[in-house]
Amino acid sequence: MELTGATWRKSTRSGNGECVEVADNLPGVVGVRDSKDRTGPALTFDPSSWRAFVEYAKGH
Repeated sequence: MELTGATWRKSTRSGNGECVEVADNLPGVVGVRDSKDRTGPALTFDPSSWRAFVEYAKGH
């Protein structure tokens, strides 16, 4: 999937800068990539699945 126009951001809690980046500004898709390999592959999720993952992660 092409993620042209994605605006990537890292968590404000990423202390050492080595984490994942998320692009949630595109309609119908959320992109996730490794911040150390910005030209590498990205995973894509539908927004409801991404929200479910984030809510689950907050609880653990």
